[in-house]
Order: sequence, then C-alpha cells, then structure tokens
Amino acid sequence: MGKNVAHQIVELLEKANIKRVYAVTGDSLNFFNIAVKQSDKIDWVHVRHEEAGAIAATAESELNGIGCCAGSSGPGHVHLINGVYEAHKSRTPLVVIASTLPTIEFGTDYFQETNTIKLFDDCSCYNQIITRAEQVPRMVQTAIQHAISKKDVAIIGLPGDIAEMEAVESNYTSNFYFNQPIITPNKTELREAASIINDANNITLFCGIGASQANEEVIKLSRHLHAPVGYSFKGKMSIQPNNPNEIGMTGLLGQPSAYHAMHKADLIILIGTDFPYKDFIPTDKKIIQIDSDGSKLGRRAKIDLGLVGNAKETINELIELLEPKQNKDFLDSQLEMYKKVLENKMTFVHEKGKENAIQPEYAAYLLDELATKDAIFTVDTGMCCVWGARYITGTGERKMLGSFNHGSMANAMPQAIGAQMAYPDRQIIAMCGDGGISMLLGDLATIKQYNLPVKLIIFNNRTLGMVKLEMEVAGLPDNETDMENPDFTLIGKAMGIESESVKNPDDLPDAIGRAFAHNGPYLLNVFTNPNALAMPPKVDLDQMIGMTKSMAKLMLGGKMNEVMETIKSNYKHLKDL
Repeated sequence: MGKNVAHQIVELLEKANIKRVYAVTGDSLNFFNIAVKQSDKIDWVHVRHEEAGAIAATAESELNGIGCCAGSSGPGHVHLINGVYEAHKSRTPLVVIASTLPTIEFGTDYFQETNTIKLFDDCSCYNQIITRAEQVPRMVQTAIQHAISKKDVAIIGLPGDIAEMEAVESNYTSNFYFNQPIITPNKTELREAASIINDANNITLFCGIGASQANEEVIKLSRHLHAPVGYSFKGKMSIQPNNPNEIGMTGLLGQPSAYHAMHKADLIILIGTDFPYKDFIPTDKKIIQIDSDGSKLGRRAKIDLGLVGNAKETINELIELLEPKQNKDFLDSQLEMYKKVLENKMTFVHEKGKENAIQPEYAAYLLDELATKDAIFTVDTGMCCVWGARYITGTGERKMLGSFNHGSMANAMPQAIGAQMAYPDRQIIAMCGDGGISMLLGDLATIKQYNLPVKLIIFNNRTLGMVKLEMEVAGLPDNETDMENPDFTLIGKAMGIESESVKNPDDLPDAIGRAFAHNGPYLLNVFTNPNALAMPPKVDLDQMIGMTKSMAKLMLGGKMNEVMETIKSNYKHLKDL
C-alpha cells in the first residue's frame, strides 16, 4: 500500500520541526497514530487527558516555538478545549489534529459527532476540515504556517475516512518559515518620542514579555536615563537578570516599589507589555508605549505616543536621539524603596511557620535557593503564582511558565510534562496548588510512564487560597473554598512516584534536597499556611473595608480562630501599606 493521508500529514509536521504529538488515541485517530509511530522524527506522548496534552504541547511551544496535540471525535475535542485556549491566549503556535467521524456521516447526529469548526472557532487563527485527499498538502501547510506566523492555534479537522485514503501529491510548497522580522518606528516617530523623553525629569521603564530579547538594551536605556525598571510577570525572567535598576513587579502579584515608581514618575515608557491591570497604571502621567503589535497600543493605558517596533531595535534607534540624564535622585530613591521592600519580603522567610502551617514564602524561597541556574519553573494559577512571582529569581537561563493570560487552574503539572519532554536534561519544578493538581491527577501516570524527572512541589494549604482572598477583600466570608484533600503522598506512591509529606518547616530544606537529588519524578506534599495572604502593592479603601467586613462576618459566624490566625500570619503586610 502506498502512502496515505495520515503519513502525508506527519511528513509535513516533521518539516515544521514538531517533535511530539500529545494525545489520547481513539478510533478516528488510529491511522494518524500509526503514521506517527512509523516516523523516526516524531514521538507520540500518551497523556491520560486531552486537556493535559494540549497544555503540555503549549508549554513545549512556549519554550521551542511550536507544539502539537490531537484529539479524537467528540469528547476528545471537547477535552482539548481548555488547553487550546491556553495556547490561544498565550499567543504561541499550536497545531491541533482534530480527527472526526467519516465524511459520509456528517450532519446525521452520528455517534460522537461534533462540529469542529464551531467548537474551535473562538480559540484559533486557522480552523478548517479536510474533505478531500487533494486538499491535504496545501491545507496542512497553510494551517501550520498560520500558527507560526500569527503565534496562535491552527485546527486541522481530519475525518477518519480521509486519514486512510491514498495521499495525493501537489505542486504547492511544503516548507515552513519561522521568520523574525525587524520592525522599527520611522524617524519622525522616533524624534517625537525622543523629544518627550528629553523633556521629562523622572522616568520609569515598565517591560513585558515583548522585551524578552532586549535585556541588555533595556539596561542600557535605564542607565542612560537613570530610570528604574519594573516588569510584568511574563517579563520577569528576561528583564530581571543582571539589571542593577530593577524594582520588581507591579499588579496583583507585584510589590509596592514598582507601583510607587510608576506613580511618582513624570513619564512612563511601556516596552513590549500588554499588562492587563489598568488600575495599576497611572492616568495622570505621560506614557509612551512601544510594541511590535500596533493593535495593542493604547488598549490598557492612556498613552501620549504609541510606537510600533521590536523592543531591541527600537531602543537602539531611540537611544541615539536621547540626551543622557544627569540627576540620579529619582532612581536612587526608588532603588532605596525597593531595597526596603526586599528586606520586608524576607521577614516572611525568616518566620518559617509552624507544624502544618509552613509559610509558603519560605517554601518558595528554598526552591529558588536550591534550584539550578537553568531550571524551568511552572506555577499553578492562584497563590503559587504569587510565590513564584515574588521569590523565584531570574538568572538569565531560567524560565517560568504559567497560565498568565488564560488563568486556568491545573496548568503547572501538564506544563512540566511538556517542558521535561522538550528538555530532558534540565531541572523542571512544578509549583502546584492543591486545588490545581487535584483537577488532573490522572496525568501523574503520564509522568511515571515516561519516567520524567519532574519535581512536583504541592503547596497544600487545604483551600482555594486566591478565591478565598478575593472573597474577603469583597467583604464576603469565604465560602466553599476549604478543601478536604486526599493524601497526595499516597497517591503519588500509588502511581509509582517517589513521594513524601512535609509538615514541619525545619524538615523542608532537606526534603527539597532529596527531591532535587532523586533521579526520577518526585512529589513533595508541603503543608502550607492556609491563612497566608498575598497583598497587592496597592490596597484601596474599599478593599480594606471589605476585608474588615469579611473578618467581622467570620467572627460572628464563630470562626474566631481563623480570624486570629489570619491576623497573626499577615501582620507583616502592614509595613507595605
């Protein structure tokens, strides 16, 4: 038998440098499954849930530039959706093979029939279904090129009967182009920006993931202007390293120093950031925004000038037009404040907690201290994001992945699978919430099946911590946020993963050391303080009133002990207010 359509698709995936397909096999996927098996360039990763597979593929894409997952007809498609949204919101290339029922059954309400066009329409840049073998070469090439160029999701609907048809060759291109265009503003726009910057006295830079390739240029600009440098969570690991003028993050997960520097500046320069929390960006300051995507200009802040360009090249062009600033008073004052913020941050580390209530800040600090310089961290949405944002240090080699735009729970463990598959020799540390890991526990079996040396650190605070905090600042007593967890250590052991629980803070350093030294997967179940709060850098009056109301309602409801533990665990935040 000659080459079939499934083989033809796999050959195109190989040319796009796709290394793995994360999937659960099933009837309509079977011919594609065998075609992957027969490839010597692509591996099939048998996950236990398609959502985990899509999130793992998204992680691989964020690290290496492209990823691929697959799901079979009906429930397989639906299970993919959350992970597909993760790639779509993260703006990273993902190719999805959505196999489906035979074409002759279209529109008959056949077993497991779903309309892939309607289902994936909101989370993709390309979404088509193959109905003829002749379409395959051009349609698959177009889909993959869309994913690469638009940094988004491409859906290829593949009916089961089409997959087994004999392949039809074509004269269309089968190559793929991972272009890196250089974009800079025109000279008039650069001169206008330079004029605004030269007239300003106190300038703050705020950088995002779009400036990730411009660390040296940002530092050079900062020194030229004596400007402090803040950054978003997604920008942290790229902008923080070797940066003498960094002042941390702002936003819900950030610190007072960056918030303060932005609000005390005359001019803010936003570089490569689509920072979504507009309440943390001043409305009474001059703002220049630089972004490679012109559609993002002005949608988060009231800007005075928007420039379209790559961060690295635009800064290099701009700095030639800028007068060096002489006065360092503003920069020095912001760095002094940041120094105090860092000192206060360490008080949570020094007060390590107690039995069954280890301070999560202390746990995150130890992970940072003991991890390798090129470790890849994944952080679950919620409180783990806070501890990762505040305590994990960028070295220039480390990476940190999270569901930073989509905000999905249960992301850290499957992202760790994708990261470890892509980088088998690097240390992968998943900072998992107990709520998050509970959602996709089945894919612990995937970690064991492939013997991935992922280090799973569960911050087990027995509550949905971020939701609890959100309710309390809204003046609501927390309700239905408590979690009666299983013994994660026993579950890990049942899966064949070396596992242990840590309840005493004095035992934690050695336990993390054992986990990191173990040659294989390791699950560390850390009993953290359920009353540890993560106060944002800006706490407004309504939030303080809301928290007061919440505590009062808890006391009236007979939960005085919880109120007292919350106060004792977080009194140190008063220094930040």
